[in-house]
Amino acid sequence: MKITTARRISQVFFLLLLCWLAVVTTVGAKWWQHRGWPVNWLLQLDPLAAVGTLLSSHTLYAGLAWAGATVAGTILLGRFFCGWVCPFGTIHQFFGWLGRKGKSLPRQVEANRYRRSQSIKYYILAGLLAAAAMTPSSLLMGLLDPLPLITRSVNLAVLPLADAGAQKLSTTPRFYEWSWLIGGMLLAAVAANFIVPRFYCRFVCPLGAMLGVLGRWSVFRIGKRGSHCTNCKLCEKDCEGACSPASQIRISECVLCGNCLHACPHGLLAYQARKSCAGEVAGPDVTRRGLLLSIASGLAIPPLLRLSGSTEGNWNALVIRPPGSLDEKRFLDRCIRCGQCMRVCPTNVIQPGGLANGIEGLWTPVLNNRVGTSGCQLNCAACGSVCPTAAIRPFSLDEKLGRGEFASAGPLRMGAAFVDRGRCLPWAMNIPCIVCQENCPVSPKAITVREEFSPVAGGEFKVASASGATIQLAGAALSPGKFASGDYFCRVADGKRVAIVANTAETVTVSAGKDWAVPAEGQTVTIQIRLQQPFVDVQACTGCGVCEHECPVSGLRAIRVTAENESRNREHSLLL
Repeated sequence: MKITTARRISQVFFLLLLCWLAVVTTVGAKWWQHRGWPVNWLLQLDPLAAVGTLLSSHTLYAGLAWAGATVAGTILLGRFFCGWVCPFGTIHQFFGWLGRKGKSLPRQVEANRYRRSQSIKYYILAGLLAAAAMTPSSLLMGLLDPLPLITRSVNLAVLPLADAGAQKLSTTPRFYEWSWLIGGMLLAAVAANFIVPRFYCRFVCPLGAMLGVLGRWSVFRIGKRGSHCTNCKLCEKDCEGACSPASQIRISECVLCGNCLHACPHGLLAYQARKSCAGEVAGPDVTRRGLLLSIASGLAIPPLLRLSGSTEGNWNALVIRPPGSLDEKRFLDRCIRCGQCMRVCPTNVIQPGGLANGIEGLWTPVLNNRVGTSGCQLNCAACGSVCPTAAIRPFSLDEKLGRGEFASAGPLRMGAAFVDRGRCLPWAMNIPCIVCQENCPVSPKAITVREEFSPVAGGEFKVASASGATIQLAGAALSPGKFASGDYFCRVADGKRVAIVANTAETVTVSAGKDWAVPAEGQTVTIQIRLQQPFVDVQACTGCGVCEHECPVSGLRAIRVTAENESRNREHSLLL
C-alpha cells in the first residue's frame, strides 16, 4: 500500500470519527446516543488547548493529558497530526485539491510554493500563548484553534442544518444564535483553498504552528537521499505544506502528506531518520521584531479587555451560564468554545453567547430560555459531562438539586426569576394566568400565587330578579359564556362571593351552596375576576428558566431569569 493511500484512509477515518462523535453527543436512550462515547477524544488530542488552559488556569484537566500523545508523536514522526489526523486539515486538503484540479504543472507548482506570509501563524501562536499567560486564554485560542473550530461548526451549523428536515438526531429542529457567523467562518476558510491550497493551515492555524515548532526536532523527516536532482518540480505539484521539497525542505512546514515521495521520478525523496542531503530549513521563518510585537500584543490584550469590568462590578446579569460553570474569570480561562455543551443540551437552551459580556465572551455558552423546547431540566447533568476543559465542571444530580450530602449547600443556582409586573397578565391586565406557577419544576415550588379579586370593567349591576342560582341583571349586555371559565365571581351586597358557572347576555348562574341566599330585587351585584398574582421565592428558585420559556406573553417575557443569585459567585447573591 502506498503511503498516500494509507494517509487518505487515516484522514477519512478521523473526519468520519469527528462527525460520529458529534452525532452521539445527543441525549437519548438509543445505542448511538450519549452513552459513554468518548465524545471529546479528538479535542483532548489538541496540545494548544492543553497548553492554553494550563497557562491561564495553572491546571491541566485530566482529559487533556491525551495531548501528550500528539506532542510525543510529533517529536518522533514530525507533523503527522496535520497531515494524517486533523479533520479540518482533511477538509482543506480536499478542497485545495479541487481548486488545483485541471491546472497545468507550472500553475500547480506556483500554487504550492512557499510564501513568507506562512510565518503569520507563528506570530498568531506567540500572541495566543502570551495572552494565555495573562488570561483570558480562550479569547482567540478557541476561535482559531482548528479542532474547537471544526467541532463548533459541526455542532452548531452543519448537523442542525443537515437534520432540519429529517429530525433523526433531535425530535425538534435545533436553533443556535450566531450559527450564521459560525457557519460563514467555516465556509470562508474552505473557500480560501481555491485561492491558495490549505490556506488556513499555511497562514492562520496556531495549532499547526505549534506542531511546526515541535516538528523541527522530529526524529523522522522527509528529505533527499541523493544529490542528482533534476529540479523537475514534480514533488512540489501536490505538496500540501508548501515546504519546498525540491530544494532545502522546510521541516516546520511539512505536514507529512507523502505526495512528494511518489511524485519524484528518481526516487530521491524518502522518509528517513536523517537530515536531507540538500539541506534543511528547520525553524519557522520569523523575525525577532515580529515575535516581540506578537508577544507584546498578546500580553496587552487581556488586561485591556478586562478594563470593562465585565468580570467585576460591571458584570452583565443577562449572561446566564449553565449549571456547574466555574466563576466567570476561571470560566473564560478554560472555555474553548467547542460547542459540546450546546450540542448535548436536550432542550437546546444552551446557546453560543454574543457580545453581551464583551468580545471575550463571544460564543461561550449562555442560557437563552426562549429558544428550544424548555428551560434547563432539573434531572439533567449532560453539559457537565462533556466539557473537555471543565469550564463546566462535572456535577451529579444530587449536587444540582441540593440533595443528600449537598443539602446544606443547596441546589446549583444559575440565577433567579423576576416577575415584570408591568407585563404580567394577572398584575398588569387583569387576565387570569398561572402558567409560570404551574410549570415551576422545583419542589416545593419557587413560584407561589396570591389571590386578588378585581371588579371587571362595567361589571356592576342591579338585580332585576333572581330565581334559585340564576340572577337576572338589569341593563346587562354580557357576552354569553364569557364568565363561565371558573375565574369569575359574583359579589352581592352582603359581601358574599360565589363562582359564576354560566351566563347569558342578561343573566348569570352561580354555584349556589347550602348557605346561598337569593339576592333581592334592586340589590347590587358586582362581577369580579379572580387573579392569581405570582411571586418568586429567590431562596427556592434555581434560575432554570422553565417559567420564562412557558410564559404566554410573547416577545419580552413577563417573568425573566437573570444571573443574580447564581451559586457560582457568592458576590452575586441577592440575600445576606
